Amino acid sequence: MLYPFTAIVGQEEMKLALLLNAINPSIGGVLIEGEKGTAKSTAVRALASLLPPMEESASAMTVVELPINATEDRVVGSINLEKALQEGVKAFEPGILQAAHQNILYVDEVNLLDDHIVDILLDVAAMGVNTVEREGVSHSHPSRFILVGTMNPEEGDLRPQLLDRFGLSVMVCGDQDPAQRMDVIKRRLTFGDNPAEFVDTYKESERALHERLLESRKLLPTIIPSDDILLKIASISIGVGVDGHRPDITMMHTARAHAAFHGRSHIIDDDIKVAARLTLKHRMRRLPFEEQGHDVDRIDTVVSAVLED
Repeated sequence: MLYPFTAIVGQEEMKLALLLNAINPSIGGVLIEGEKGTAKSTAVRALASLLPPMEESASAMTVVELPINATEDRVVGSINLEKALQEGVKAFEPGILQAAHQNILYVDEVNLLDDHIVDILLDVAAMGVNTVEREGVSHSHPSRFILVGTMNPEEGDLRPQLLDRFGLSVMVCGDQDPAQRMDVIKRRLTFGDNPAEFVDTYKESERALHERLLESRKLLPTIIPSDDILLKIASISIGVGVDGHRPDITMMHTARAHAAFHGRSHIIDDDIKVAARLTLKHRMRRLPFEEQGHDVDRIDTVVSAVLED
């Protein structure tokens, strides 16, 4: 039995980043960095149980996990060349990316994956299609999913090129408030002793969040950013000094999702502030040998200057 999403104590930024991706998968997934035991895996698995399908015709969402030692064929699928040559038919053997279609693709310790595999995941996540080509035989299938990667920075970083491909990033750590830590212990104890009763306690809050996500998805297409909003987003990216146009586009998608989550039909400054933090932290330039840092103060300073102009 899964631990309820609404029962997770704290970690508000992580939960928000996951929910925004659920509202608008165009955001491009989320990278969750932090120490072990901070509810990263719990939150990802709990999210699927309250998500509506990505498309009306699809079934309920599940979490598809990608093992660290997965080979390329295991990830993308393979073509039975012998059967293709002998019988003249495409015998495609599906991989993880087909199973992930319309679901959450969860990659724990993504920083330990082979860079080539990560590149494939991010390319397919961006395109929504997986194509397998072997010896002149080609097969394609849709593969639209919400990509969630988790990692412990102490075990190594992702290359900046790969960091940039994740839509959002959050840093999580153990709560330093004794009362909240006590609440974590109590809830886990109650869940362990009687999971069914504990889950039933959060049935109404889970239902309410599910309905809120449904309404947010319906509202999202009606939220069209004005030129003024887009100019602010572009100015923030320039002010922070990030590369390329992906940050601007992701910030726009995130601001729209945040507005929809709060039931607004238009984007306000608060939506931009939240989107900037989630979108830009992992894309900021670093000097050689400089530790990866999430310079939130610098982002906030630029955002304030742009919005107050």
